[in-house]
Amino acid sequence: MDPVRKSADTSPAGTGRSHARTGPPSAGARPPSAGTGTPSAGTGQSPGDTPPAPDRTSQARRARRRERLLTTATELFIARGYPATSIERICVTARVSIRAFYEEFEGREALLIALHNDVARAGMEAALTVLSDPATESADTRARITALTRAYVDAVTADPAATRIAFIEVVGVGRAVEDHRLLWRGLWTDFLIGEAERAVERGEAVRRDYALAMVALIGAVNELVGHWARDTSMFSPLMLADELVHHALAVLGLSAAAASAAAAASASAASAAAASAASASAASASAASASDGAVGGGGSGGSGVPMESVAQVDGARGGLADEGE
Repeated sequence: MDPVRKSADTSPAGTGRSHARTGPPSAGARPPSAGTGTPSAGTGQSPGDTPPAPDRTSQARRARRRERLLTTATELFIARGYPATSIERICVTARVSIRAFYEEFEGREALLIALHNDVARAGMEAALTVLSDPATESADTRARITALTRAYVDAVTADPAATRIAFIEVVGVGRAVEDHRLLWRGLWTDFLIGEAERAVERGEAVRRDYALAMVALIGAVNELVGHWARDTSMFSPLMLADELVHHALAVLGLSAAAASAAAAASASAASAAAASAASASAASASAASASDGAVGGGGSGGSGVPMESVAQVDGARGGLADEGE
């Protein structure tokens, strides 16, 4: 749940990877011939003719090269850590020249930002997709928060290696990466404040300034997802998501305890009606069922962050000094 990219790479929606940039003209390419109506030598074209389409094969090759650099960097950052992985090692392992590397990224930090941005963008898009569902639009706050949180967690934990990069390896790297994370944090703060305001309008949350509370919630999300990424065998992504739901509801002043009590009471009544020799076992299963259903739904309204905002931050650029290179 952090900010967006300062590198020269921009992730298109839904792909998590960038379009390859168009490179310089290939050696031997000829400029249009001077004169009027005289075909250019070797081309059969007049100056006013429509130029040929770009070399799509070259673009595809460059896109594959970029993807290979991103994949190789992920593997090396996980195995060795970001600080111990040099551009030279990335290039040798990916079988890409250093010159080609710099055609894609301004430096090692720019590459790290690209990896982080893929995960951050996937999480935001997943949440926005869920909130665009008419059923979620009309749901109460508990259901709404549960749905968007689970969608976010599913997206950012889909690739554990990418999760580790985005929530662990990026921390403390340098100013450019931190600025990028702060941009994403600003987007998520606006998003969550928008959700709080909708809960207030529905009469489901107390009216107050939620800005600092949402910054704290984002910090909790980052820490818990990072905790999961360090050892994914500790607990499931669903358990992670439901714990985050509890945190979010608490920030809004909506305790999940009420939903838990109602579910427990219902399960207890059903168990009593079917009283049998196995009642003790049934009660235990009922309690577990009540616990699973404790995290419930939320308020109505749309997200406070339109997809255009994500695209704007995604396209944020600037001179990127690759610190420590």
